[in-house]
Amino acid sequence: MKKPGLYANIAAKRERIAAGSKEKMRQPGDKGAPTAKAFKESAKTAKKK
Repeated sequence: MKKPGLYANIAAKRERIAAGSKEKMRQPGDKGAPTAKAFKESAKTAKKK
């Protein structure tokens, strides 16, 4: 079973934030935030709509 990808994780966190979880999205450059390289790599495997 494959793990959810970067975009799925971001969408899930946005849903939790909208539901009132009091989490915050990490800003670019923060420790643990996805890098530009991570977005480029995940775009290669993203499902096309």
